[in-house]
Amino acid sequence: MAKQRSRRLRKKLYTGEFVVLGFEFSCTLAMESETEIDALVESFTAFIEDRNLLLGGGVNSTSFGGFVVAAGRYDSPSEDDRAAVQKWLSEQAKCSDVVVSALADINQSE
Repeated sequence: MAKQRSRRLRKKLYTGEFVVLGFEFSCTLAMESETEIDALVESFTAFIEDRNLLLGGGVNSTSFGGFVVAAGRYDSPSEDDRAAVQKWLSEQAKCSDVVVSALADINQSE
């Protein structure tokens, strides 16, 4: 049964109209040097920031993965943002096996 909650409580709990979404990404890399890795990460970070998004994750010479959210407190990335990340990663010569998850509620665990 759905609970009736006040707007203030929905906002505190990030539910209803205040749900915040994000998505995960991962890919396999074929990098030969730290310089190549740094260049990829810097380029990807600039791409993410241009879309007003934030990125958290990790990278090594064989894999790159993380989570993307919107920069605003109650904002969420759009389906266009998700598709753009998938496209950007897929276009990189050193990236393969790109996987981008569906948008999911970042405050609710499964």
